[in-house]
This record gives sequence, C-alpha cells and structure tokens, in this order.
Amino acid sequence: MMVKCVEGTFRDGRVELLEIPEDVQQARVIVAFLPSRVGEERGPDLTPQEITELRWRLSAWEEDWNAPGMEVYDDL
Repeated sequence: MMVKCVEGTFRDGRVELLEIPEDVQQARVIVAFLPSRVGEERGPDLTPQEITELRWRLSAWEEDWNAPGMEVYDDL
C-alpha cells in the first residue's frame, strides 16, 4: 500500500475525515494539526510555482517509494 493523504477536521477529541479511502481497511496514521482555523476558506500556502517545484522534487522518490519490497516498511 502506498501512502495516502486525506483531509479532515479534529473536533471534540475525534478526527473526522472528509473522505474514506476505499482500499484501506486498517492502517497506522499520522495526524498533523494545521494552522488555519476550521471552516476558514483560504488559498494554499504555496504558490502554483512552488507546488510545481515541490512535485518535481518529490517525483525523484516515487520510483523507490513504490518499488517492490518496500511494503515491508509499512508495518514499522
């Protein structure tokens, strides 16, 4: 399984996902608390040029990340 990111909100001690990943039955998760307020409409913190550059930089990892055998790290 590859890493999946799903947006959600934290309220009353619970995480509510905006969507449920179809192919994930059970998995470890990392929750990152973002600085914006819940319900606040705002644009991305990165410019379109910065987003393009970030995708380009991360693409170098994609082949290794999805290589056969890498799933052994999923349970660490």
